[in-house]
Amino acid sequence: MTDRVPGRNPFDPSFEQLPETLPIFPLSGVLLLPGGKLPLNIFEPRYLAMIFDALAGHRMIGMVQPMQPGGFAGDGMPSDDGRPKVHRIGCAGRISSFNETDDGRLLLALSGVCRFEIVRELDPAQGGYRRVSTVFSPYRHDLDHAEEEVALDRERLMAALAAFFRARNLSTDWDAVKQAADNNLVTSLAMALPFGPAEKQALLEAADSAARAKLLIALLEMAAFGQAPDAPPKRAN
Repeated sequence: MTDRVPGRNPFDPSFEQLPETLPIFPLSGVLLLPGGKLPLNIFEPRYLAMIFDALAGHRMIGMVQPMQPGGFAGDGMPSDDGRPKVHRIGCAGRISSFNETDDGRLLLALSGVCRFEIVRELDPAQGGYRRVSTVFSPYRHDLDHAEEEVALDRERLMAALAAFFRARNLSTDWDAVKQAADNNLVTSLAMALPFGPAEKQALLEAADSAARAKLLIALLEMAAFGQAPDAPPKRAN
């Protein structure tokens, strides 16, 4: 019998159970983080095949972003067969639930497990979806996200978030925001807020939750106040 780690989802894999080969779902502007929940609407035949194959095995897929035009070539995973280059760093997600629709779609909930680095791209699977060889060891600490402490300047975050929402004419459930634990709040905001693909990738590649929290505040302040990340936030009129 294996002892259960307090705070961890009992269905999440251990480090030793993480697969060496992952199917990948390239999707620009979409971020999955360890501990986060990502809804997906799957309808293309190759990605339906990917999900069915994953459900028959380890139930995991890798979320990655395609490289943006003008990006640095060294940052991406090169492809010699016309497939779009993708960033080397992605996040593996476990299919935690799914529903079929009458029009042939799958509605998924993907639970973020651990980030990975792409070693090389493999030949496409029989269903036509892309597969990669992965290494998880640089991000082993992601599996402890439930217990990870976040040094969060919550007052500064809330001020920047309020200004960002006013500037974008957005609304939210502020009671839920205030009640959320620091780690969950940073993960949820980083995934949900309408940042661009480059900002999403930077949030993904942050060293840990504390670094991600600082970057999140900086991005909010730059968007809301138009200032350098290290400058103190100005009061909105």
